[in-house]
Amino acid sequence: MCYLVIRYVQAYFQISLSVLFLEFKTRMGLVVDVRFASFNEQPIAAASLAQVHRAVLKDGQEVAVKVQYPGLQEQFSTDIATMAVLSKALAWLFPDYQFEWLVPEFEKGSLKELDFIQEADNAERSAKSFAHKHGVRIPRIFRELSTRRVLTMQFMEGCKVDDISSLEKAGVDPKEVAASLVDIFAEMIFCHGFVHGDPHPGNLLVYRDPSRSGKHNFDIVILDHGLYRDLDEKFRENFCRFWRALVLLDEDEILETGRNLGAGQYARYLPVIFTGRGISSKASFGQGMTPEEQKVMREEVRRFTMGDVSEWLQGLDREFLTVLRTDGLVRSIANRLGASRKERLMAYVKNAVLGLSLQHPGEPSLYEQGLIAYTRAKLDYVHLRFRLEVYELLFAAYKWYGALYRQLAQLYDKLSLGRTKTPISMIAS
Repeated sequence: MCYLVIRYVQAYFQISLSVLFLEFKTRMGLVVDVRFASFNEQPIAAASLAQVHRAVLKDGQEVAVKVQYPGLQEQFSTDIATMAVLSKALAWLFPDYQFEWLVPEFEKGSLKELDFIQEADNAERSAKSFAHKHGVRIPRIFRELSTRRVLTMQFMEGCKVDDISSLEKAGVDPKEVAASLVDIFAEMIFCHGFVHGDPHPGNLLVYRDPSRSGKHNFDIVILDHGLYRDLDEKFRENFCRFWRALVLLDEDEILETGRNLGAGQYARYLPVIFTGRGISSKASFGQGMTPEEQKVMREEVRRFTMGDVSEWLQGLDREFLTVLRTDGLVRSIANRLGASRKERLMAYVKNAVLGLSLQHPGEPSLYEQGLIAYTRAKLDYVHLRFRLEVYELLFAAYKWYGALYRQLAQLYDKLSLGRTKTPISMIAS
């Protein structure tokens, strides 16, 4: 997430492994010798904020220890002040540039990532939300071995989520991984209202479970819980309604919920972002715009100025920006794994309908939500799916009728042309 942080990490913290290990021992005190049987000073992963080391506890448990680079928090304050000055200067030089709000947003997110106690809280909360769901693993946190700058967690095996060759070698279907991944993050957005803000491939592993067979023979492991966003309940409900309206092609509801989400006059363009079709598109669900629709859309977008883009982004709820980022990252991974657009969209629709029926945000299980809410959610989804399938059937019939009509018209033209040519040919002879 913290792209700018990476720059000064590389510039200021070219530190040796022994120095970083000393930082670890300083933070943990005597606990290192008492609780750890071994600690590998060679990192198994390195990111913008910390390095991760493999270790073994005295009781034999393997753990991953995340150690923050020393001096990072102190340097961060200086760099944020520099960014704020540069942003104000840009806004003064270029009046259409109105992105000053990005700096406090960046600062807020980065401060959360720098606090490993906050990350531990996020991991445990997310694990509780997914306690009902098979196929999701979140590392257990060792609180007694963690501080604000050192985080000790369960070591998790697995290959990167987008490593298709490793998945196939392990006997895991990449398309099933894509379907599971999309469903997990859709549940976060529409049901939990507590969203992982940085699901890039480095933070997601796939563990092949040898005890399970069939197509669901794996778990998705979610790592790095430093950046989460709590969605406002009003936002969550509006976003659920928005997705329901997308399926039903309800333009009025799309515009109303889009405005409620902060899109203002640009609400009509939200369907393009999420589904690839315009608000008035007659294309099948999961299909993109027709060439004619694309032409009209290009003409509209061409008239946008930097000021329009700035106004639109500034007006959006901050929760919406997190959802956009999460959706974009998950969509990119799902596409690489071979998932179809319709499968991804239907996972969103299913969780949106489920999210509307919840008594309260969180785990959408029968035990947590109660029989009435759980049953209503299932029936609402069946009803919505039935309406969508009927629409798809009618749409397919319309396309078939149109194709048949064009073929008959062409045949009629050929026959008519043949009859007019015959007398002429006879006269010529």
